[in-house]
Amino acid sequence: MKTIKTILIAATLVAATSVSSISAQKAAPAQKHEFNVAIGDSVMIKRECQKYLTGERPSVWVWDKVHTVRQLGTKRFPDGVLLMNIYSWMCEDCLIPVNGRAQEAQEKAQQEQAEDKAAYEQEMQKEKEQELREAAEKAAAEAEEAAKEQTEKEEQKAAEKARKDSIKQEKADSIEAEKRFKNKYDRFTIGLRGGASALMHHADKGNWTCGGDVVLDLQYAHYWTDDARPVDLGLIVGLGIGYEQSGLKTNDSTAFTKANVDYTVVAKDIKETDHQLQLEVPVMFSLIHDNGLFFNVGPKFMIPLYTPYKQTVNTQDTHITAYFPETGVTIQDNPVTGKYTGQQPTEKNGIQFNINVMLTAEIGYEWTLKSGNSLGLGAYANYSVFNTFKNATNSEGLFNLTAPTDDDKAHLDVLSATHAYADKLGYFDAGIKLAYHFNFPKKQYKEFNAKKLF
Repeated sequence: MKTIKTILIAATLVAATSVSSISAQKAAPAQKHEFNVAIGDSVMIKRECQKYLTGERPSVWVWDKVHTVRQLGTKRFPDGVLLMNIYSWMCEDCLIPVNGRAQEAQEKAQQEQAEDKAAYEQEMQKEKEQELREAAEKAAAEAEEAAKEQTEKEEQKAAEKARKDSIKQEKADSIEAEKRFKNKYDRFTIGLRGGASALMHHADKGNWTCGGDVVLDLQYAHYWTDDARPVDLGLIVGLGIGYEQSGLKTNDSTAFTKANVDYTVVAKDIKETDHQLQLEVPVMFSLIHDNGLFFNVGPKFMIPLYTPYKQTVNTQDTHITAYFPETGVTIQDNPVTGKYTGQQPTEKNGIQFNINVMLTAEIGYEWTLKSGNSLGLGAYANYSVFNTFKNATNSEGLFNLTAPTDDDKAHLDVLSATHAYADKLGYFDAGIKLAYHFNFPKKQYKEFNAKKLF
């Protein structure tokens, strides 16, 4: 009899457990996917996510960028999120929301999940109470089981809450740490520029003409950035070496006395082209906007290293007249007293060190490349505000004539028009500049990124 009673109690317990399991399955809410981000939200990609949904591996720079949500789900990737900046699909679990809309959506989803769980627990509690009323003899055992299950759920809920709080705090610490380490970066620039240039001769005789220049720039810059400020501030120093040429056109008529002979020299269409190998040292302040526009301005020191020139004289219109006061005889273009037969054009070399202090400005646009470096294109202009050029005056002006002797004829040499007439030189150039920038984050920021990978 006792054995039969034991078997009946066991059968009753099995039946009650089956009813409870079926009720739980009916009461459990249906699972459905809801995105915790919205279109237009700003997100960042977690470091541990090493692949897109399409299988490709992201570039290094992708993890440090803030991206905008363009689309939620597609037929191929129903749980995927399309990011606007890189046009790639990422799993939602790989994203870190960084603005209010995504955070509100996440909190709303958590609230709905909590409400569904509470309703589910309430219904389960009612079924448990009904089962306790139907099977009073099993109340103690079922109450103990229910208490144990409730304790496990509460512990699981507490552990889940602690895990979410830990992730949330880790995200906040990561963002703050990134702001703290991302405030500075360096760059090395290789630039090539070219355009129009002129020495701007200040001379009573003649007119200066424009030429051209080409310069190679090697520059180093240090930038200070702030996430709250759309403009990066920087300081640029460097070294430039290049070539410049411009010209001067003039006519001249000069009278002077040599060896008791009165000479008059007349020359027309004298053309001179001044060449210049120059060294430049800039110190500029730089502004770079987040949209890619940049503006650089500051002083620049320019030193001519080598200054050859080329000269062309119209031989047919160059005449030398010699008047002998003792005899009253006048002779023109005589080989003995002087006749200009110089080879045209003539090239002469000279070195003249004079420092130009210039005001320089650059403006343009730069594109950020996938490698993290950038390519810039813009316009530039340099204008000399101070020049140390000093001219050594010559009493004979542009001409240097050696009087004839018993052993040699007279010789006429045409001097540099720039050196003979210009009492002051300036400098101006303007044109287009192309530059490639190698960007280097500070060492602390690199260490921070390396730590995030682990």
